[in-house]
Amino acid sequence: MKGPFLAYPADLDGWLDRVAIAGPVVEAEAQESDKIRRLTHVSMAAVHEQGLMRLLLPGAGGGAQIALPDFFAIIEAIARYDGSTAWCVCQGNGCTMLGAYLPPTVVENIWQDPRAVLAWGPGKATSVAVEGGYEVTADISFVSGSPHATWIAAHASEVKEANGKVRVGANSKPEIRSMIFPASEIELIDNWDVLGLRSTGSNSFRLERKFVPEEFTIVRATMIENTRDVAPLYRFPQMGIYALGFAAVALGIARGFLDAFVTLAQQKKPRLVAHPLKDNPVVQDEYARCDARISGARAFLIAEIEKGWREALAESLTVEQRMRIRLASTHATHEAKAAVDALYDTAGTSSVFASSPFERRFRDIHTVAQQIQGRKTHYQSVGSYLLGHPPDMAVI
Repeated sequence: MKGPFLAYPADLDGWLDRVAIAGPVVEAEAQESDKIRRLTHVSMAAVHEQGLMRLLLPGAGGGAQIALPDFFAIIEAIARYDGSTAWCVCQGNGCTMLGAYLPPTVVENIWQDPRAVLAWGPGKATSVAVEGGYEVTADISFVSGSPHATWIAAHASEVKEANGKVRVGANSKPEIRSMIFPASEIELIDNWDVLGLRSTGSNSFRLERKFVPEEFTIVRATMIENTRDVAPLYRFPQMGIYALGFAAVALGIARGFLDAFVTLAQQKKPRLVAHPLKDNPVVQDEYARCDARISGARAFLIAEIEKGWREALAESLTVEQRMRIRLASTHATHEAKAAVDALYDTAGTSSVFASSPFERRFRDIHTVAQQIQGRKTHYQSVGSYLLGHPPDMAVI
């Protein structure tokens, strides 16, 4: 299959050049996207034109199949312009990883459209095996990118045979199977009315006994256990990719906030004060501390991503390295939020206007920190492992 783009950049700088083209477009559209609670058509066109939804799609399926450290840098760069766009790009790319395991004909069917997007979310789904495929019943929420998705998936936690018996996999546990179907065949529930990341359009949907052909399904364990025969990128657990990707969103939002604060500090003179913020020693101290928090957390995370990538290139990630990435990702998210909180206060009333570059980023980063990848309980899970307890594999 030939992708919609004849050539992808061979290096990170080339990709960052593409972000520099799309970024100002999505930032200019951010207020409208926030208002309609989905990315505008203009924003999505800019993202697709630069190939940003195909970063993790296998090369054989028309994707870029980039190195994971580069993926982190690209998501972070997008988030400096707009957190919701970066979130959708991260989520959408995580979903494209299914292309490494699906039959080539199915991959072509899904991604032959140059604007193809596969989306899914958490929730409850079950299925019944029938002739030629499965009937799926599902109640799914938080489907990020759903308004512009061309394909949707639901992860069925159990598959029942025609006789009612639950199918068991090789691990002696109920088989979990992903079911993929055209987005045009479902009706979204427009319930994404939230504080931040409003433009992600993370809506819900329900299904009742929907038929999905066998070839458009895949056993989830295939993506976890059978990694030796795939490219290094697909040896990386999806949970880890989402962890580092959404931490990149947080870091990018925070850096965008700091960039805007530097501009403000050059000009703003608080009421009854003779000098601009940049001349205030307290502000200087606060800004330096915030920069250090973001830079330090970022360096820690990048170091762990690069270690994990080297392991993936060699064979597969160790549990220890997966835990280190979880720790670094959680830490980066909350350090980024802390830096934004501090400078939000320092910016004074300039930060409360919706038209400012601060208010949306403040809301967005607080929402990033609330979702599953940003949970503070991840600190406890990693700490437990580091102190000798068995690893909680659900978090890595």
